[in-house]
Amino acid sequence: MSKTVLIIYAQPEPSSLTRQLVDVSVERLTAQGHEVLQSDLYAMRWKATFDEHDFPERANLQRLSFGAESAHAFRHRRQTADVAAEQDKVLAADAVIFQFPLWWYGMPAIMKGWIDRVWAAGLAHGYKGAGNAYRYGEGAFKGKRAMLSVAVGGPAEDYAPRGINGPLEQLLFPITHGSLYFPGFDVLPTFAVYGTGALTAAGAAAAKEAWRTRLQGLFEDEPIPFRPQNGGDYTRTNELKPHVAAGQTGLTAHIAGGQATQTQPLEAEVLS
Repeated sequence: MSKTVLIIYAQPEPSSLTRQLVDVSVERLTAQGHEVLQSDLYAMRWKATFDEHDFPERANLQRLSFGAESAHAFRHRRQTADVAAEQDKVLAADAVIFQFPLWWYGMPAIMKGWIDRVWAAGLAHGYKGAGNAYRYGEGAFKGKRAMLSVAVGGPAEDYAPRGINGPLEQLLFPITHGSLYFPGFDVLPTFAVYGTGALTAAGAAAAKEAWRTRLQGLFEDEPIPFRPQNGGDYTRTNELKPHVAAGQTGLTAHIAGGQATQTQPLEAEVLS
């Protein structure tokens, strides 16, 4: 069945691996019969800063409260045109793919700015005006899928469970669990290509082929088993109940089974 997929990407260099993988995304998904929407953030000259200019008609001119103004703008259809257009794309999509290079252990600022501005109050948080009732597995994006495709400059060993940088899955947890699972997406395991700082032509070809394979399962692969807020694992104060993940603390306790889902190992093996 044909689906709609939104690809959001942040890499200004056309010859970069990220841009090559975006081209693979478009080619592969189109060949599968899907409609592909794109947001090339650098080409769009996306405004990354979230500030007073995002609220053309302020509810309170005396003090800028981002949450209150965001909710007011979204509710009354007073958002800037660029933000509203991106929200329409997300709402139309069955899956959203974020493709980017890992810069200082996270996404580029322009992409973080996209989330800051597009994830409006009343849409991505405070859904239905119900505070925190609809989040972590529920919300406006429930039923949609999301996935990260990340180009990592350093070697896979640096991101191994005992690597000096820490596991990539944990570094990206604020994005996968926070920015994506929070508003309701089913989040697939991250696709990562390591060692891109010394990538060979053969390595790039292998990475693109592995990405084609991952895209084949975009709507069938199992998502990361994050624990839903309203699934019975949490207390009324949103702490894990004593019998859930007993003895575990930290990020991985919020994943069923207590282990972060690993990123794709194939690239690390090919490119190391």
